[in-house]
Amino acid sequence: MFFGLFFILLVLEFNPFFAAIIAATVSFAISLLVLDRQRDALSEHVAKRLARDSQGKYLDEQGSVEDAILESKEANEIDPESNQSGKA
Repeated sequence: MFFGLFFILLVLEFNPFFAAIIAATVSFAISLLVLDRQRDALSEHVAKRLARDSQGKYLDEQGSVEDAILESKEANEIDPESNQSGKA
């Protein structure tokens, strides 16, 4: 939207500096009015991702699965000999 307005103003022979300021102001105002639904959806998504439980931990399903894997007994038992390529 900004570039469209900017190029229209340049075609109308506005000064490039003032054309950029006018295009930025008008496109910002239009986006505030038109993109309200998208902005609210993004806000809800971010708030949900940053939500914390009563212990102060983030409520993240993938993070919970990852934590369970890292805390499991198999993840803590590392066999140093299995990482070698069989060379003596």
